[in-house]
Amino acid sequence: MNILDNFFFVALPYMAIPIFLIGTIIRYRNRKFSVSSLSSQFLESGSLFWGSVTFHIGVILLFFGHLIAFLFPETLLGFNAQPMRLLIIEISAFSAGLLMLFGLVRLLFRRMTNERVQIVTTKMDIFIELLIIVQVILGLCIAYFNTWGSSWFASSITPYLNSLFLLNPDISSVSAMPWLLKWHIIGAYLILIMFPFSRLIHVLVMPLHYLGRPYQRVLWNWDRSEVRNPNAVWEKQRPNNN
Repeated sequence: MNILDNFFFVALPYMAIPIFLIGTIIRYRNRKFSVSSLSSQFLESGSLFWGSVTFHIGVILLFFGHLIAFLFPETLLGFNAQPMRLLIIEISAFSAGLLMLFGLVRLLFRRMTNERVQIVTTKMDIFIELLIIVQVILGLCIAYFNTWGSSWFASSITPYLNSLFLLNPDISSVSAMPWLLKWHIIGAYLILIMFPFSRLIHVLVMPLHYLGRPYQRVLWNWDRSEVRNPNAVWEKQRPNNN
């Protein structure tokens, strides 16, 4: 057991972090065009909208929830000292997990059933989506069977993660945890390893500037149905609307 714990919680993170950093830098420098989500919205947007929106809302809430527990553990523990506030955090986190799972399942279903989307789907797309689905299910199971996760994360997982960054790993708190929690931690390291080789890397180029950009107004001066008419006669002369 000690050998497995040392491998999964000492060796694996020290492999995952360099792969994540070096792989991301190399891909961004050498293959900038691929650093995107490679959106297939132009192929089909109905299922993509509901799957993508729910997934991203869920993942953003959960990411910042974990980040706060890591950066401000004492503040979070003090906040959770009031039972009602702790209950609100637990219910909110569980709801975000369900929202994320719903979006992931919908996106995977779209990818597996839509022929046009299948053409641009790679094995890595399927693998990373399945991996994240398993990770979310593990997280939901932990939230249900091992309650008050925000508190024990701050008191047990945060010191372990800090010890890794200080190059003095202490896995005593993690080793005592049930394997359900251990597999959730291992899943996080696996996602970190796969990050530079998957579409997850598109988070580096999120269009945050759109939040402060003035709105854009589009005016149509021609019949849109004619523009999209596949039976329109092809002309050598450049059309006026292009």
